[in-house]
Amino acid sequence: MAATLFGRRLLQLQQRSSAAAAAGTRRLLATTAAEAEASSPSPGGSEEAGGGGGDEIYLKKPSAAVTTRDETSVAMPMSFMTGSVVGKRFYRDATVRRADDGNGWTVMLDYRTLKSPAKRPLKLHSRALAMAIAAEWEYQESDGIRPFTMPLMKLACTALERVPLTRKKIIDNLMKKFHQDLVFCRSPADNELTIGVHKRQEEKIDPILDWVNTEFGFKPVVYTSFFGGKQDEGLANAVETVLKNATDFELASIDAMAAAAHSLVIPLAIFRGRLGIEQAIELIRLEEDHQVDRWGLVEGGHDVDIADLKVQMSSAAVFLLLSWQL
Repeated sequence: MAATLFGRRLLQLQQRSSAAAAAGTRRLLATTAAEAEASSPSPGGSEEAGGGGGDEIYLKKPSAAVTTRDETSVAMPMSFMTGSVVGKRFYRDATVRRADDGNGWTVMLDYRTLKSPAKRPLKLHSRALAMAIAAEWEYQESDGIRPFTMPLMKLACTALERVPLTRKKIIDNLMKKFHQDLVFCRSPADNELTIGVHKRQEEKIDPILDWVNTEFGFKPVVYTSFFGGKQDEGLANAVETVLKNATDFELASIDAMAAAAHSLVIPLAIFRGRLGIEQAIELIRLEEDHQVDRWGLVEGGHDVDIADLKVQMSSAAVFLLLSWQL
């Protein structure tokens, strides 16, 4: 019963988050730069830098003279990246404006410039992405800032801070898992329990394998072994070249989708425009959906997994799309 209630509550929260984010985006579109300049901190909001606690939100205190947005900032704690609640809402409005150097956009919480957990300005080259992140902040409730409702903000922090320092490690990890990719694994056709899955894989996944052959010039190897197989070195090198040429924002998105999908091919197909989000989710859940059709859905289990997968894949794909816009 508790698991069922949890599953229903999670679905309700995600539906509410989507509606509120859309409303926040519409509000941001109607907010002018002059209104953002005139905004002020919410009553009772702390102006002092936080203490030593890991969940403190650190604010740069305004000078005693005239306060301008350039003189103030707010930096999120490192715990922002873990999903815990990180303090109460301390601002009234979330807006965007051009960066001080004219290159890119920053998110403003009232007159404060938003900074990353490493206390660097969160400067984005895409205004559309900055507005979407501001919409996530606009949605936050007064009793607490909840990072798990802000996937675009977390991906932006990853792209700006983690990826530049660990590009090689990220690519190496992706390539290690490439040979055991979900789309290369085929269920046996001679077993009564797996023949249904095998037929679905032929129908849904074979076109993606054909796309890989056309896109990269090498035909993928399909295997039925539990321990996986080995793809042609030329195919692996071609895929690795795509990753090396990706921007930090693109790589952050591909890495996030690969972790959720247990596949590198599926994120690359989204990246190259071959797959949409719903098509990708169908491929990822192909075997499990077959079992659900046969044995039924477990509330508090399957439904929560589906909702979580949709959030992870959709947010990373939207992040990728918005990062391409100016």
